[in-house]
Amino acid sequence: MKSAAPNRAPLSSGAAAKPRRGFIAGPLYDSLFFIGSPLLAMVLGIWIADSPLRTTTLEIGEYSDSPAGLFIGSFIMAHLVLVFFRSHANGAIFKTFPLRFTLIPALLFGGILLSDWVMVATSVVATWWDVYHSSLQTFGLGRIYDSKAGNNAKVGRRLDYLLNILLYAGPILAGATLFDHVEDFSEFDQLDDVVAAFFSSVPARVEGFEETLTWLIVGVGVPFLAYYIGAYIRYARQGYKVSTQKVALYVLTGLCSIFTWGFNSFGEAFFIMNFFHALQYFALVWWMERDNMTRTMRTGRRWLTLVVFLGFGFSYGLWAELLDGDVRWAMAIVSVVSIMHFWYDGFIWSVRRRQV
Repeated sequence: MKSAAPNRAPLSSGAAAKPRRGFIAGPLYDSLFFIGSPLLAMVLGIWIADSPLRTTTLEIGEYSDSPAGLFIGSFIMAHLVLVFFRSHANGAIFKTFPLRFTLIPALLFGGILLSDWVMVATSVVATWWDVYHSSLQTFGLGRIYDSKAGNNAKVGRRLDYLLNILLYAGPILAGATLFDHVEDFSEFDQLDDVVAAFFSSVPARVEGFEETLTWLIVGVGVPFLAYYIGAYIRYARQGYKVSTQKVALYVLTGLCSIFTWGFNSFGEAFFIMNFFHALQYFALVWWMERDNMTRTMRTGRRWLTLVVFLGFGFSYGLWAELLDGDVRWAMAIVSVVSIMHFWYDGFIWSVRRRQV
């Protein structure tokens, strides 16, 4: 049957739905760490907003922040370094792109050490790449759930991709946290030339278009959501199997993003959005790589592998959060880990899909 929607691939993969009733790991694991994590993050963020965890100042050497700030900063940094369990610690992946995993990070590290331009540009790029990367993580989870339901992997793929970009980036561009993201461009003030002056003026330029951006996102977003729902209704009539897990994940993520990035009523948007993203990543890497890590580490026991996995991640995360920003080589390591996380994770998804 010819599809009325954009994708013309068969709607069914021709295979029966995967085990575990459409879940990745199981109902409890998925509900807590994947599907329900945005809701969990919202509850946690609202709870800490006016608590001592946010109002108390914690000082460790030159570092000064609240306990909640220390935790979320360390948690973010910890999840970034976990990508190396998927790249360097996975022999099948590593041998596929050895130069990407060795030469490129070394060149970037050297560039940050030697060039102020590279250092500042890397920092700004990381902020916006993080937005894109976070939206694609939710997109990827949703596509896994589609596959678990027995659907063709190509059906609705482009629609899901655009939806997740809209759900994650839209509330940022049209909401209360826009300037929290564009203010990073002010770092170009450190560089004294005409091009740097242009980039450092971005926050002021954006301020003049704030209302226009809001109406643009609403004007594009509402019709797209209507089209998206209509397309999937047509898919369902033609045999597409609706994944309740995917629907719940996208709805909860969208509501969380709009409520936090868009309005930030409790001032905890950064905590909430980064908490559930990092939690999902911890859970995903552990579930997908746990056997490989056990073999690589030669621990012989999954529980011991989990201890090493969490210990390594949080040790790095705490170190990265507490480090002195004036130590350039240390900041270079943190920047390289961040950029490699975004880049590696993107193409490792594709490699793993082909392997499977």
